[in-house]
Amino acid sequence: MSGILFLCIHNAGRSQMAAGFARELSHGTVNILSGGSEPADQVNPVAVEVMREIGIDIAGYTPQRFTDELLHSVDVVVTMGCGDTCPFIPGKTYVDWPLDDPKGRPLEEVRRIRDEIRARVEDLLAQL
Repeated sequence: MSGILFLCIHNAGRSQMAAGFARELSHGTVNILSGGSEPADQVNPVAVEVMREIGIDIAGYTPQRFTDELLHSVDVVVTMGCGDTCPFIPGKTYVDWPLDDPKGRPLEEVRRIRDEIRARVEDLLAQL
């Protein structure tokens, strides 16, 4: 089973939404993980709300720091705004998604970010 690791700084918004879409859209055929370089205490409540609007519940997930174990357990690493703090492991496929951070943004902007993430996840899964 192939695997995808979604990384952002706080593992509270973008990476959690991407992981939620990937879990839903891959129907369990891909191992989906997420992490951050500086994990927040909880998933962004606005991200939870906009995902819940479309029937995907990410409220039960907890932001976590990425580890070597996470990195070595996947084939694809998707980075979202973590720049130089995101790790590089030779032999992995890396994709960088320049997405706005939903932290502190109004609901309408977070919905736009959510929809952009969905489109990117759909494209990524189609390539696997």
